[in-house]
Amino acid sequence: MRQSNLYIILYAAAITVVCGGLLAFASQALKPLQDANVELERKQNILATVMEIKKGEDINALYAAHVKEGVIDFSGSFKEGMKATDIDVSKEYKKKPEDRLLPIYEFKDPSDPSKVNNVVLPVYGFGLWKDISGFIALKSDMNTIQGVSLAHLGETPGLGARIASEEIQDRYKGKSIFEASELVSVTMQKGEGNDYSNDPHKVDGMSGATLTAKGVNNMFVDYLTCYKNYLKKNQQNVSLNL
Repeated sequence: MRQSNLYIILYAAAITVVCGGLLAFASQALKPLQDANVELERKQNILATVMEIKKGEDINALYAAHVKEGVIDFSGSFKEGMKATDIDVSKEYKKKPEDRLLPIYEFKDPSDPSKVNNVVLPVYGFGLWKDISGFIALKSDMNTIQGVSLAHLGETPGLGARIASEEIQDRYKGKSIFEASELVSVTMQKGEGNDYSNDPHKVDGMSGATLTAKGVNNMFVDYLTCYKNYLKKNQQNVSLNL
């Protein structure tokens, strides 16, 4: 027997409501796990800028043992009562640099908590197509790059997307962001296959990804400028006393 059009419409609506409700329930039920995975990835990316993480290591335990978080403003002053996880860098990026709140991740020596080995700075910007982000780890001199971790939302595979590869990120190791007292950052050059080992402020580029490289360069300058006052205040200090 043929069903009426009204029956078909009501049946389809009921199925839609039931399926929608199940999806909403599943989303809410899985949210704590999803949030935990996002937090774990954040910690892993921060740690990876400074140290090699061995397979099977407890990321949360490693992070707790080495990292202390803080938040500063453009002047380099710490914001009391604020945690780095309170700050959404993607939202702060839309503000004027002088109005941004800036997370800081300080790496301490577990055997000597008063000693700071590295500081990790989150950075955010825009690539060829979408947002790019990452972390820059500096040694205790607040100048030499220990390592970087870069990520993207939608750069071209095999071209701009290479910023997330170890090959590209390793090029920044050992470079300097200051020239004497002047912040000059580190610039990825146009083209690829050149040797910049003797230039502390340049790294080799990525073939076919000039605009992504430009986005990374702008991101570095933008955010290192935000952290400049903090870095200059602490360049002579071993402990940042977060």
